[in-house]
Amino acid sequence: MVEEVRSKEDKEYVAGLEKGLAVIEAFGIRNGPLTLSEAAEITGHPRATTRRSLLTLQRLGYVETDGKTFRLAPRVLRLGHAYVTSSPLPKLVQPVLEAISERTQESSSLAVLDGTNVVFVARAATRRSLSHGLGMGSRLPVHSAATGRVLLAALAPEEAEHILLRMARRPLTPRTRIDVPELLALLDDVRREGYAVSDEELELGLRSIAVPVQDMHGRTVAAMSIVASTSRFTLAAMIDTLLPEVQRGRRMLTAML
Repeated sequence: MVEEVRSKEDKEYVAGLEKGLAVIEAFGIRNGPLTLSEAAEITGHPRATTRRSLLTLQRLGYVETDGKTFRLAPRVLRLGHAYVTSSPLPKLVQPVLEAISERTQESSSLAVLDGTNVVFVARAATRRSLSHGLGMGSRLPVHSAATGRVLLAALAPEEAEHILLRMARRPLTPRTRIDVPELLALLDDVRREGYAVSDEELELGLRSIAVPVQDMHGRTVAAMSIVASTSRFTLAAMIDTLLPEVQRGRRMLTAML
């Protein structure tokens, strides 16, 4: 029976599509143009396979080349736009985030889990935002982001540990916590207290606080966060002043899901 299921899955799995998507993601890993060799190295695919994927993507309009290097074309934005327009979550949360930022004059965001990263699917920024280049589609490692810790805490402990063990856990600042036992203890705190903080672990001078967003069935589907400068809020003041605001926004969004 197991062999029959596996055989059926194999027939339905389109390996060529997987390879093409892996090539697209390789550009995000490198954060710039790629040569054929670099694309093959990042994806782990043979050069001939990678070349076919790149040329196919070029013909479809998703990749451009000068003959030596390849780069993503604007058409690839259709893929992200398809998620934003087809998923109700970004549209529902945007006015909620804007209300939070209007009241607090701090930037707020909504993120979802994607492997070992969180991906921001909605954001309301203020003029004095100090978060460099963080917008819709931005990714942050789960181990150091407040949103990441909230989303990990919603998983079974063994699943959260597996994610932490298989990721790089790079220290982004001298304050970034990377030790797995310490991170697992932090997740226990998140489960008990209902929120997570990241205190200058992503960028010196910035603190963030996040809470889980749950659907009508009690499942955590996203994390809502707010970020502020350390010069404007101590950690205690952030918990006292900004946590109630993001919790209020969370309740508003949950009522709509």
